[in-house]
Order: sequence, then structure tokens, then C-alpha cells
Amino acid sequence: MDFHGIDLNLLAAFDALMDERNVTRAAARVGVSQPAMSAALSRLRRLFGDRLFLRSADGLLPTPRARDIANPVSQALRQIEAALVEKPAFVPERMSLTFTLGMSEYAAIVLLPALIGALEKRAPGVTLNVHAFNGRDSAVDLLDGGTIDLAVGIPPVRPENRIVTKPIFQDEFVTIVRRDNVMAREGMSMDIFLALSHVLVSPEGDRYGLVDQALAQMGKQRTLALTLPQMLAVPAVIAHTNMTATVMKRVVLHSSVQGELVLFPPPVILPPIEFHSIWHRRSDPHPAQQWFRELIATLAASLD
Repeated sequence: MDFHGIDLNLLAAFDALMDERNVTRAAARVGVSQPAMSAALSRLRRLFGDRLFLRSADGLLPTPRARDIANPVSQALRQIEAALVEKPAFVPERMSLTFTLGMSEYAAIVLLPALIGALEKRAPGVTLNVHAFNGRDSAVDLLDGGTIDLAVGIPPVRPENRIVTKPIFQDEFVTIVRRDNVMAREGMSMDIFLALSHVLVSPEGDRYGLVDQALAQMGKQRTLALTLPQMLAVPAVIAHTNMTATVMKRVVLHSSVQGELVLFPPPVILPPIEFHSIWHRRSDPHPAQQWFRELIATLAASLD
């Protein structure tokens, strides 16, 4: 391939097509017409000797060749931009802008209070919008569409080159019962665990979770009495019933009924759950976005 005289606008077009997966949105992003973007795609295909993008019901689908070159092209463009474009000094205290943060219910419970407090002190001109999401891959769709700037949650099932994930904190599971539950006065043995009725948190409405998977590997099964989409409601339900639930520890610690509950290690082996910051590569070079990501990572690292 001869790179002499190559038009850098073609690489910018490729970067936009990779991010947006749509010719019209990519054209708007780089400030050209849709026919001009289509023409750029044709030139890119000739340049690389590959179709690069295939049409599908979900938009443009990158070929393996497109995926291979996506990150190097994106990084090269960002380096050129950094070298040529003089950016004003970044001062958080003087910012007047809006961040849109995607958060699961759990992340909002444990992280949002500290984040709001930090923004009040360090960047009082910032407005924060919180966008809820449940499914692990929902964050990718929201980032692709520009609906959110950043997500905090469990990383997507399928890694995507254009999506960056960085672990920022984790939590462990505990099994809870109300303090006067006679079944758990001597600890949470497997026999007692299976004798109790259980509450399962499932935003998707499934009746099979990590605990059920672990039990199935042991040839055992628990009795589900209630399935809830909201994690926050579980401690209150357990505090007023003879049921049990296995939930992440910070959900209980942030509950108003914590004092009415007893926490036990689950009688099955459950790995800790790792939560990540998740963002689109197109926001990598933005100073405000970098500051926002670093702030969240710092606050997450200090969680009790």
C-alpha cells in the first residue's frame, strides 16, 4: 500500500464510520454530506483492499480488517490532533457543562452520593444527568449513540475495540436474614440455606442467578419465593419476612434496615463482582471527560 499523498480526511471518515456504524451519523460528525461520506467509504475500500463495513439490520458491521486497523487509526488521529490543535487550559472549578452518566441501580446506590459531593466542591458549574441501564451490553448501545458520556457497571459480555473498560471497584456477596430469624441463629449452613425461601434480584425477570448456577454444580437447588427487578428493595423485604437473599454487601450496608439484618458468608462459592468505568474511545482525548473518569475512579477506590 502506497501511503504517499494519502488524504487524512479518509482516515477521519473511517474513524467516524467505526464509531457511529451509520453513514449519515458519520457524515454529520465530520461535517460532510452523506454522498461525500459514501464516496469516502468507496475510496477507503480501494485503499485497503477490503470492504471494511457490511450492511446489517443493526447498521454497518465492521469486517475483521476494519477491526484490526480501528485502534491504530484512532490513536494516530488523536496524536495528530494533540500536536496541531492548541487547547485551552482545563480548570474544573470554572467548567460549565453537563455530563451524562449511565449507572446501574447498584452503582447509583454506592457511588452517586460521593460523586455529587465531590462535584459540588470541585466543579460547581457541572450538571450531572444519570441514565439508568440494566443489561450488561446496554451501555455499549448508549455510548455508541452518544446518549451517555460514561457508564459505571459490569463490563459488556462481548468486548468491542471501540469501547474501553477499566476496573474501579468490586464487591462481595453476603447472605442476609432478619435478626430474629430462628433458622439462622447458629450460622448459615447449607442445610439451613436450602431450608429457607429465597429472594432473587433479576432486572431481566429471570428465575436463575449466580447462586442457582453454583448450587446446580453441587447437584442442589434452592426454593425461590420472590423475584425482584430492584436490588434496593431486598433488605427491607428480608427485614419483614422469614426469607433470605444473597446480595452484594454494599446494598445491605447502605440500607436503612441494616441494623435489623444479620449478614453471613454464602454457603456457596461466589466470586466478587467487578465494576468498571466504560467509555467510547472517541472521548479519550477530551480533557473534561478524562477529568470526570479520573474523579470517578478516585472516589470508587475510596469506597468502604
